[in-house]
Amino acid sequence: MKRILLASNDIASLKVVSEAFAPDGTVDVVGSKAQLQSKVSRNEYDFVLVDLDFLNIQPDKTVSDYRKDLQCYWRNNPHAEIIVLAPQGRIRDAVFVVKAGAGNYLTYPLNKDELLFVMESLYESLKVQSELDHFRDEVMTGGLLRMGDMRSAAMRKVHEKIQVVAKSNTTVLLSGETGTGKGVIARSIHSHSARVQFPFIGVHCGAIPETLIESELFGHEKGSFTGAVRRKLGKFELGAGGTVFLDEISTISPAMQIKLLQVLQDKVFQRVGGEKDIRLEARIIAASNEELKSLSAQGMFRTDLFYRLNVFPIDVPPLRERREDIPLLVDHFLKQLNTLHVKEIHGVHPLVLPVLTRYEWPGNVRELENIIERAFLLERSHVLTPESFPQEMFEGVGQGVTMALDISQPLSEVRRLALENVERSYLKVLLAEYRGSIKQSAMHIGITPRQLHNLMNRYRLRKEDFK
Repeated sequence: MKRILLASNDIASLKVVSEAFAPDGTVDVVGSKAQLQSKVSRNEYDFVLVDLDFLNIQPDKTVSDYRKDLQCYWRNNPHAEIIVLAPQGRIRDAVFVVKAGAGNYLTYPLNKDELLFVMESLYESLKVQSELDHFRDEVMTGGLLRMGDMRSAAMRKVHEKIQVVAKSNTTVLLSGETGTGKGVIARSIHSHSARVQFPFIGVHCGAIPETLIESELFGHEKGSFTGAVRRKLGKFELGAGGTVFLDEISTISPAMQIKLLQVLQDKVFQRVGGEKDIRLEARIIAASNEELKSLSAQGMFRTDLFYRLNVFPIDVPPLRERREDIPLLVDHFLKQLNTLHVKEIHGVHPLVLPVLTRYEWPGNVRELENIIERAFLLERSHVLTPESFPQEMFEGVGQGVTMALDISQPLSEVRRLALENVERSYLKVLLAEYRGSIKQSAMHIGITPRQLHNLMNRYRLRKEDFK
């Protein structure tokens, strides 16, 4: 139900507005500027229709001045659309108010159809803007699958920890095997924090040579070492106000561990070759695929640095310990791939999902993503079939005939799926042998070309793919 506030002394306008929105809207009416201010400060409205006489219109006012005047209407109604009502001779004033932020203007006498058109246009525009804001949020999170959507209890706990720590400036240490998605977790923390408008900068410590890691993090001054031909800002400086993600933190040298510890303690650093103290204004999130506590106990990682990083630890479980998340991840990766390629694949064959769920995934989520992308590129039908996956993942016998048994299904359904799997594999081998020739393939197996063509349509096979 739409909520409308009409600020006008024009009796005819009240009748038009009331008829336009009855019975699916509520219309409040005020007859003075003081009543208008009172209403908008105490109630919420979707649309405010305001006469120019209720605004402080003056010849010397600028668009900025009008924008300030409109702020009082949005203070308690930030999503309200303002429509200016003006006589024909004051359209220029109405345009100025629209430029200042009002949604549109209408001229007296009001017309019901014109009023509805303007308001519906503003409403549709608001919907589009909301969708754009949503997509921007998705981009800010890298198009990430939301942790709260995960089905496993382990990832729901991770999501809860993200919600707790995101709003603070606390240093976070992410632990987990390679490929579990620690970078995704770090981005999720950043995207849920007040720092979201500032940079998220990832640093893979293990990929940077030891001689360059200090310059990479802290920056350097011109001439500070051979090859330093100009000043360079480091990641800590570039990430001011935002988040710096130090991935594979366990790989940094003992000397660098000391320098990093000092920076985390003092909250200041200097560029290599510089003397000026630069304040650390970035939030630090570190990650390691090795257990830092064990490394510190073995003397391979500084204990004091470990405790400085381990203020808020989050353990990211391997994929084999949260198999119930696999269908959701597969669907997420498919949606991403469909947007990147001129191709539409809408799911996986019933034989595939049990295999993906049973597989151990030594490479974790990253391995799953890579295998789904490979299958996506190979697949010729509208679902991912067993033939598009590495055959060693499947159990079965016969060339190209793979079958994963799912005892949760009725025996009749398993038989049907097995028959489809055998027929599809058989046809692929047949068509490959005769290089896509319908006539020769049909003759070889003793059916008509029409029958073979129908089978190919059933399994979405194209002769062009076998030439």
